[in-house]
Amino acid sequence: MKIWPIASAAVTATLLLGAALAAGPEANQERVVRARPAAKELAVRAGSDPVRIGVVLNYLDDPFFVAIYEGVRAEASRLGVRVTVRSVTSNAEFADQAAQLRELAGERHDCYVVNPITASNLVPALRGITRPIVNVDSPVDTVAAKRAGVRIRTYIGTDDFASGSLAGDRMAAILPDGGEVALLGGIADNINSGRRLSGFEHGIQGSRVKVVARVNADYNRTKAQIAAARIIRTHPRLSAFFAVSDSMVLGVADALRGAGKTGKIKVIGHDGNAAALAQIRDGSISADVSQYPYVIGQMAVEACVAAARGARVPARVHAPVALISQGNVERAVATFPKPFQPYADPFRRLIRTRP
Repeated sequence: MKIWPIASAAVTATLLLGAALAAGPEANQERVVRARPAAKELAVRAGSDPVRIGVVLNYLDDPFFVAIYEGVRAEASRLGVRVTVRSVTSNAEFADQAAQLRELAGERHDCYVVNPITASNLVPALRGITRPIVNVDSPVDTVAAKRAGVRIRTYIGTDDFASGSLAGDRMAAILPDGGEVALLGGIADNINSGRRLSGFEHGIQGSRVKVVARVNADYNRTKAQIAAARIIRTHPRLSAFFAVSDSMVLGVADALRGAGKTGKIKVIGHDGNAAALAQIRDGSISADVSQYPYVIGQMAVEACVAAARGARVPARVHAPVALISQGNVERAVATFPKPFQPYADPFRRLIRTRP
């Protein structure tokens, strides 16, 4: 297991966007720079006796989780709190991520932010933590948590069913005469992936769009490229793809370029990262449901500060989403990694009302 020294390794979301747009689709290989394995954590300090927050993230080889990290770092600096961040190096390190959480729990932070790989892999490590727990992005299984005596103060993340439905509505609009569509999911037991796919199928109800293939590509660009190439060969009448993450939708776009079908087969993704925005600009991707992980990171720190100071926080907060296409991609680029439309943030109000 490696623990990345995030302070020197993480590329800011803004720089990722600039590099992606400047380099073009062929160079959109956004990856976090791997740094010296000796360093183990990042601590952001400001002010005296700050709130101490322990954060466990998913793998920082994905721009989505890098953006959560950047939001955490920015908000920690703004509020003057201390944050210790740890991350695994792949989304297969279930036990390693739990071990990182146990280490942080032993350091007795005032609040914990957890971004689990699966719904249950962190539940055993959460057992016994009495300080507030903030769950972001990938939800902890509520039944398993209750059985373990774990109390999650708040969940902050995308309404995945609604965002998937948004993608399905868009697919039905761009295929008014119907067509065959292939779906690419993430990890088999990942809740987010399943809800986005279910939402997509809800969104296309009543249209003539038909799902003809559904595979999991583990949120991996190369696996998605291989799967998409196979689907293209076995379904010669295919009209479109929907992938539940941009890491996979970029793999789909790679496969379409290789098959000479860019623009001929429509593609809708989910995440709104820099590379996806660049490929919406050039027409390789038709549309993308943009999440705002940077905002999720900011809200997580706000929620921790509020909860640590005794405030009662809402049990669930949906992060903003937006459907990005060529019609509004320039606006999305201009405000990246933040939304280009107003959004609600209940935690900021709670912080302002606390002494």
